[in-house]
Amino acid sequence: MAPTDPRHRRGSRRTRRWLAIALAIAVHAAFVGVLVFSMRWQNQPNEAVTAELYAPPVRQPVTEPAPPPKPAPAPAPKPEPEHKPPPKPEPERKPPPKPAPEPPKPDPRAAEIALKAKQEQERRKREEQEAAKKEAERRVAEKREREREQVEKKKEEQRKLAEARERQTREAEAMREQADRERRELERERQAQAEAQLRAQAKAEAEARARDALSRAQSDYASRIQQKVRGNVILPPELAGNPEAIFDVVQLPTGEVLEATLRKSSGVRAYDEAVQRAILKSSPLPRPDRPELFQRVLTLKFRPRD
Repeated sequence: MAPTDPRHRRGSRRTRRWLAIALAIAVHAAFVGVLVFSMRWQNQPNEAVTAELYAPPVRQPVTEPAPPPKPAPAPAPKPEPEHKPPPKPEPERKPPPKPAPEPPKPDPRAAEIALKAKQEQERRKREEQEAAKKEAERRVAEKREREREQVEKKKEEQRKLAEARERQTREAEAMREQADRERRELERERQAQAEAQLRAQAKAEAEARARDALSRAQSDYASRIQQKVRGNVILPPELAGNPEAIFDVVQLPTGEVLEATLRKSSGVRAYDEAVQRAILKSSPLPRPDRPELFQRVLTLKFRPRD
């Protein structure tokens, strides 16, 4: 099963590429070595051959010394013979050098292989450059994309943070407003309760005062009626104690008595009858100072000693 790892594939291609480069370099080196060797062998200069010639020494005859001759007239000088240098010996001829073997002709297939290897190397180099360029562009694009994503992420985080802060501000403001409303409502309720209590207290006080006034007025009204009735009561003789008799008196607004009914007896019939006769005799009864104090049915209490 072939490996699918891109790094493994790149390593295999790189190994094959280096093998091809090494093979091309070896072929080029061999080709250049052959050319250099053939050119040096053809252009090698012939070495010059030099020879030195020496003349044999001339032996002079040895003679004994003669006696000095007599002086004679000096003869005319003869011209000296022209001295010719000895002929140079001909240089020794060496056999001509053997012709150099022809250099081996370069194999056209090797040149073609080298050319193909060079083209393949250039193609691989271009592919590597293109691949490296694409890889660099891809890395730059990925880097830009990462930077853009980081910028977008940072903007999103800032936006969320701003929204959270704004939401917290709104919630805090809403809570403050709610608290203010509740406080104002509580103050209004307290004020309303205080006012209601004051009104109720004032009303109760007014009602109490009214009741007191009414009670006093009613007491005064009843007292005036009772005084008039007592003035008409003829007490029976030998009445012992201070018994109480209670009567319900029905009257008209003009004070005329329509009926006097005994509600509670004093225990002394003669006293009860005397009080009843006094009530009927006191008609018309005194009228109240205020019309609202008028009562059609009056409950009157009578004691002989009051």
